[in-house]
Amino acid sequence: MDNASARNMWGDYLDNHLEDAFAEAPKTVHFYDNEKDANECVQLVKTGIKRATSHSLLGLQYRKEPLPKIGDFTVVTDWDGKAQCILRTTSVKLKPYFSIDEEYAKLEGEGDKNLAYWKKVHWDYFTRELAPYNRVPRDSMIVVCEVFEKVFERK
Repeated sequence: MDNASARNMWGDYLDNHLEDAFAEAPKTVHFYDNEKDANECVQLVKTGIKRATSHSLLGLQYRKEPLPKIGDFTVVTDWDGKAQCILRTTSVKLKPYFSIDEEYAKLEGEGDKNLAYWKKVHWDYFTRELAPYNRVPRDSMIVVCEVFEKVFERK
């Protein structure tokens, strides 16, 4: 883990959770591709409103990133890289974009938590994400739907 803030947070978590001492080191991420959304989303996680996140399968493949899996830990930072909390993945489902439903949009907890909002902001994000690869989102594209629980946060 290159991020000192994330490394320190992971160490603090392990101090009270020795059962996870042999878990794979967590990845360190911030949400979205801009400061405003990244910082808003991590606050939504910290307050318990945001309990899921979405990835385009194509984006993960182009970046050569592994699929998330149940039990994975993630240190979430703000835009500036300061660790905010640790998540553990509890569910991963691959779904076509067109099949995302109201229930999942509510789990993501962004905006007004409805499906129309989810579809708009994610379509826009996936468009930006795939543009460097000369690809565009499609209704049939596969979305990796990751549900998580917050397991640690400094008070």
